[in-house]
Amino acid sequence: MLVIIGAVIVLGCVAGGYLINGGHFEVLIQPAEFLIILGAAVGAFVIGNSKANIKQTLAGLKRALKGPTYKKADYVELMSVLYQLFRLAKTKGMLALEQHVEKPDESSLFGQFPKFQHDHHAVEFLCDYLRLMTLGTENSNEVETLIDAELETHHQELHGASHAVQTMADGMPALGIVAAVLGVIHTMGSITEPPAVLGHLIGAALVGTFFGVLCSYGFVAPLASAIMQVDATDGKYYQAMKNGLLAHMQGYPPAVSVEFARKVINSPERPTFYEVEQAVSTLPPV
Repeated sequence: MLVIIGAVIVLGCVAGGYLINGGHFEVLIQPAEFLIILGAAVGAFVIGNSKANIKQTLAGLKRALKGPTYKKADYVELMSVLYQLFRLAKTKGMLALEQHVEKPDESSLFGQFPKFQHDHHAVEFLCDYLRLMTLGTENSNEVETLIDAELETHHQELHGASHAVQTMADGMPALGIVAAVLGVIHTMGSITEPPAVLGHLIGAALVGTFFGVLCSYGFVAPLASAIMQVDATDGKYYQAMKNGLLAHMQGYPPAVSVEFARKVINSPERPTFYEVEQAVSTLPPV
């Protein structure tokens, strides 16, 4: 929603300022210039990216429009999931987690938290490290290194989307110059025309530069930034799981391990200590 609001503000201010200054809006409507710039930008994007990264970029655009995936309620649910898992491990041993880790889609414990259970990537991430613990992994430093490596790989994959969009933004002013140069060439080929016609052709050529710069700095570059910010915000979900797992491995009680997880969450989405405490107090016994 914020992306759309921002785009409306950009268009409104640019067009409004131009009209207030006495400009003629119809002069800016140059389909040929738009086709050259946008078509070349899309073509360059296809050349510079793999099929997988193109799909990732389209998914990134969708994320930017929707905003962060995880809200405060999702983090409360995550804290509850971690608390139940850690409480079960403390009371019945790590091997008690095995049945839940191996088949999380059939797990009665994960079934208490349907939204988390249907988040395939989050469930897989958490279960992979719980499985390592059930197999006897006890060194929290080694697990932390492994988690950091996985999160870095995941971050690089997501970063490919914002990087691709930013690269497109960087190239659009130059593509605007290409369109303008082509317009000038066309104008020079019509040099015998009267001044009114030449003025129209020169104005059309300059629209190419204007449109390329406006698209780059007014829309595409901010969109790349929005994708990066959303991905960074959603990444805290996995950072919270990491902190909780490491605290549990170091022997802390479930409530303390969950607090380790809660503290890493960004403040707009972070539930309070008392909200988490109230949520876990209503959980059924393990």
